[in-house]
Amino acid sequence: MPHRLLALLLPILLLGFFTDARPTAAAEPRLPALWPDLDDLGGPDGTAIAFPSSSPYTLADAASAPPEEAVGRLYLPQEASADAPVPAVVLLHGAGGVISTREPTYARQLASLGVAALVVDSFAARRDRAAGFVERLLEITEVMLVADAYAALAYLESRPEVDADRVVLTGFSYGGMASTFALYSQVAEALSLNGRRFAGHVAFYAPCIARFARTETTGAPLLMLWGDGDAIVDPDRCAEIAGDLEAGGSSVERIVYPGAVHQWDGRFQGPRTIGRNLAPCSFRVDEDGVAWDRSTFLPMLNRLLRQTSLGLCTDSGGYMIGRDDAVRSRSNADFATFLEQVFFATR
Repeated sequence: MPHRLLALLLPILLLGFFTDARPTAAAEPRLPALWPDLDDLGGPDGTAIAFPSSSPYTLADAASAPPEEAVGRLYLPQEASADAPVPAVVLLHGAGGVISTREPTYARQLASLGVAALVVDSFAARRDRAAGFVERLLEITEVMLVADAYAALAYLESRPEVDADRVVLTGFSYGGMASTFALYSQVAEALSLNGRRFAGHVAFYAPCIARFARTETTGAPLLMLWGDGDAIVDPDRCAEIAGDLEAGGSSVERIVYPGAVHQWDGRFQGPRTIGRNLAPCSFRVDEDGVAWDRSTFLPMLNRLLRQTSLGLCTDSGGYMIGRDDAVRSRSNADFATFLEQVFFATR
């Protein structure tokens, strides 16, 4: 090639190279196995937000569900911008609501590592429906949590600092059930406000009590985490659900922590027994979105039927919870590995 032609083409080639390069390191967070200790970290404070959602009692009610204003807190990394949008995680709480040591803690840690986090508070948005623990579980269903999750995803799409193609839905216990439900195509079709899907799903110590007649999924991967000392998680049932999801088009990874009980990232030190155990319950969601109790054959269409089904299938012996920082460190590392795989796979 003549030297003069090379001299003319070189600037063009270099321009193409730099144009195709990824914008900044802010868009490519590397999540270490050892997460920052918030006692030593002045992580970013979340900003209170509100966004439109709905309150379907069951999946079958999605089309006619009353509107709701969902609420939460958004934690953005300092370096996030429209020029360098960051991936994000949507966090769904458990039956006890948002816990200071859990959802906000994960959110601040993630933001400090370059990942936006949105903590959804589905109970706070519906205080007029129920305030007490049992009342919330009867009046505020897991389908409402999923509705809020997809509404949060639509909200994040409106934020230029967030890459809406790289958002992972993560839930704890009750919220983990919702995160798993949200992976089914049937659920996404009914509740996604803008046609978007989550890039990944994570379920922390989620009870495995509902199987779907339609097993087709959105294709996103799922990470399931639980302890072998957690009585509320039936490993055989979880294996069945994982098999359904894999047959439906998703990869599923199950990680079990020896000796861990429920809520290892909560506030209470040492195992203690609480609540009623959902593990004996078994439901099936039909093609119309109605959940049926497989023991009584009752459809959970309203509060009375839901209360009857749960009252008959739950075990009054309860289950143990207990904070375990060693297990939390291990789950942080596994969570981080999954997030990195999802974030980079969608690039």
